[in-house]
Amino acid sequence: MKVLLTGGAGFIGQHVHDQLLAEGHEVTVLDSFRPDVHAHRPEPRPGLIVGDIRDADTVAEAVHGIDTVIHLAAKVGLGVHLDDIDDYVSSNSLGTAVLLKSLGTVRNFVYASSMVVYGEGRYDCDEHGQVAPGHRRTEDLDAGRFEPPCPLCGAPLRPGLVTEDAVPDPRNAYAASKLNGEHLAATWARETGGRVTALRFHNVYGPGMPRNTPYAGVAAIFRSMLERGETPRVFEDGGQRRDFVHVRDVAAAVTRSAAALPQQPAFRAYNVGTGTVTTIGEVATELARAYGGPAPIVTGEYRLGDVRHITASSDRLKDELGWKPAYDLQTGLEDLLRSAG
Repeated sequence: MKVLLTGGAGFIGQHVHDQLLAEGHEVTVLDSFRPDVHAHRPEPRPGLIVGDIRDADTVAEAVHGIDTVIHLAAKVGLGVHLDDIDDYVSSNSLGTAVLLKSLGTVRNFVYASSMVVYGEGRYDCDEHGQVAPGHRRTEDLDAGRFEPPCPLCGAPLRPGLVTEDAVPDPRNAYAASKLNGEHLAATWARETGGRVTALRFHNVYGPGMPRNTPYAGVAAIFRSMLERGETPRVFEDGGQRRDFVHVRDVAAAVTRSAAALPQQPAFRAYNVGTGTVTTIGEVATELARAYGGPAPIVTGEYRLGDVRHITASSDRLKDELGWKPAYDLQTGLEDLLRSAG
């Protein structure tokens, strides 16, 4: 394949780039090197274009001679405040639109989506079956009631694994912009006869994780605290359920999806996670053990835009494309520790 990889200088992008080269593909990287993520802005060199996906001329240059686009470039983060809602829409929604408009004869498109498009994950009520909990209320969180109740009877809910058929429910600006990107890509596919695979990444960790930036995930934040000799601080009661997937497993899912595009339908979404449930508290404890640092403390603090539980079934990706994760959490964190040494 001749691949354009947007965001190829980022955390996930560098691993995808390495995987593509290892598989023998020809790769052009387009990255803006935005200063809130990258300390330095390099000069253009063969195989690298420094520029913004919102610039149509830059994108037109980047897609020349390309047959497949892997679109990772995005403004990420929590997106829980309105202060930067316009930047999310501009960077993610408009950026994706400009890219799609500029693709010309390219018909293969892999889009990096996110688990955040689901909002809260799957929940079941003993009386009412599968239900969608409402937004968590400040008064409940202040009182330490972190579990969302059944919206119909108020009873406790059982969290489960969300599948790709779940109704999206984005709950912040970042989530809304990622779902909008899926919709834009699906529209492009219908109008051009192209093929889109949307990969809904779960909590990605591993070597090269960003430190002390808005792009740092919870595992990176805990690691940075431990490396500074600080005690990891866990929000809520530490029982938030997540699915942590190693970045090299994510890179393998991306390249496998790209290679399979010619046989894919116009639009197909896949969860990219391990299928293993891990709590935030467990990750903090495991990292503290690995680094020989102080045990985490549970603060009871919260962020209103956070969801309580979101864990995935990745059976569709495993069954249809033959992907499976090579790392469990223990081996993945050991790899992270080695990379930091």
